[in-house]
Amino acid sequence: MLVLPGPVGRGEVPLLCDAVRSALERTGSRVVVCDAGALGPPGLAEVDLLARLELTARRAGGRVRLRAPGPALLALLALAGLRFQVEGQHEEGEPAPGVEEAVETGDPAL
Repeated sequence: MLVLPGPVGRGEVPLLCDAVRSALERTGSRVVVCDAGALGPPGLAEVDLLARLELTARRAGGRVRLRAPGPALLALLALAGLRFQVEGQHEEGEPAPGVEEAVETGDPAL
């Protein structure tokens, strides 16, 4: 897991990208969890940082998953068209854990 400090300056972005790349290589995992809880009030610098971290992870064959992102950060990322996996949420297209589709007997087949 990579804890993202807040606020993040432009000089720290390459160091954090290197940390994501090395975490993927070192662990052999395809996911790096980034704790976004300490980022503070989100702005364009945080969006830029997360976009660069995701790009770095994808180039290394992995993904970034966010831990503890605030609702404002998620809204800003969505506004920018960036979608991240968030710990504790199911992936898009998959049912939430424990949810099963029920079929009533007598329902016509579709």
